[in-house]
Amino acid sequence: MTGISELGPRSRGIDLKVKVVEKKEEREVTARSTGRQHRVAEFLVGDDTGCVLMSLWDDAIDTIEVGATYELKNAYINVFKNSMKLNVGKYGTMEKSEESVEANTELNISEKFVENPQRRF
Repeated sequence: MTGISELGPRSRGIDLKVKVVEKKEEREVTARSTGRQHRVAEFLVGDDTGCVLMSLWDDAIDTIEVGATYELKNAYINVFKNSMKLNVGKYGTMEKSEESVEANTELNISEKFVENPQRRF
């Protein structure tokens, strides 16, 4: 299994066990393509190597609890506003784990400035 400190802006197919440390403020956004309203929230999640912000949308927000450990499979990193964010997406899974993980909050990889690798000039 990969550790959070090893993740980069192009990381894909990530399998991790993470502890949910904190829920950031939930907000509403409008999808450009459909005009539909969506809820989005960021959660600070970590393992013993570091932490990262994870974005969850709509009903997925209600399925996660602070202090619990989750096993993520096939997650990925995207870059939003020059910050790395962990996402489960529609091809990944997130299941609650009975195993406990300690979160290292000293190294937050979302706080590192990253040029957007998808940007085309």
